[in-house]
Amino acid sequence: MHNLIRGALFCLLLMPCTVRGQDWARKMFPETNHDFHAVARGAKVVHHFEFENLYQEDLHVSAVRSSCGCTTPTVTKSTVGSREKSAIVATFNTSSYTGPKSATVTVVFDRPYYAEVQLTVAGNIRTDVMFTPGEADFGEVKEGTTKEIKLSVSNLNRPNWRITDVRSQCTDMLVKLSPPIQQGRGVKYDLTLSLKESMPVGEIHEQVSLVTNDPSSANVDMCVSGVVRPSLSINPGALSMGGVATKGVFERRLIVRADEPFAIKEVICPDDRFQFKAPEGKKKIHFLPLTFQAGEDAAAIAQKIRVVSDLPNDRYAEMLVTGTVVPAKPTTP
Repeated sequence: MHNLIRGALFCLLLMPCTVRGQDWARKMFPETNHDFHAVARGAKVVHHFEFENLYQEDLHVSAVRSSCGCTTPTVTKSTVGSREKSAIVATFNTSSYTGPKSATVTVVFDRPYYAEVQLTVAGNIRTDVMFTPGEADFGEVKEGTTKEIKLSVSNLNRPNWRITDVRSQCTDMLVKLSPPIQQGRGVKYDLTLSLKESMPVGEIHEQVSLVTNDPSSANVDMCVSGVVRPSLSINPGALSMGGVATKGVFERRLIVRADEPFAIKEVICPDDRFQFKAPEGKKKIHFLPLTFQAGEDAAAIAQKIRVVSDLPNDRYAEMLVTGTVVPAKPTTP
């Protein structure tokens, strides 16, 4: 009996440590739940749960699984370096399921320590509303340019169904709505989505909400995707120096490229341990030498570097450099 009691007390003492051990992984996720609201059957419906590695060690996502077949999870990058970002992509299977659905997505990390994070998604897949085509995808768009796509939304059973408003939190996209078009027992609207020149570089993960006169389900949401390709880029976009000994030197050659010839106006880096020798003249590709001179103090490094060009609006590209200055090994006499 005494052994049983001691074993139970030992397990209770361990439980808080186990719970706290999961916190390091949860802290990387700004959000852990998402409601798709009402969506059309057959529409492409996805949500990106982005996370950033806040730690010095690389982390690894060993598995992602869903509690329901209505949601398929994937990871954009399974091995994530320090200060790098990745995302868990939850895809709602609107072609195979209908009605209210919810799922718990479990993200399993096995490095640097074991942890699990639970993400939840929910939504209502409607059979009477249909988007054509099933996704609003801008594809690849060059930075600083505009693009327009067209699609339609139909209610198949209610001729008096009306869209009263269109809402989006994205100020870099415009949405135009046609007057209602009667189609048999239903009604259709044509939608025109336009990207502005100001849309920032990177992946587009936006949502448009159609507000309707349906009292049972007033809003129908639509996912908008695409990629804005930078007119200026640095390779690599993220650089890990690993461990650099105190008073040691790290060197690397960066590649800066654009679609048209350009000159490098300046390289901005607040850490004076980094030095750059910007090449002269205008070219489509520049090789930019980077030199890091470590000091006497051991410390972690996470530094953003900006390369400014003479392209219109002083277009720039940024990269992140991480690493650690470690004590130098003593020399053998």
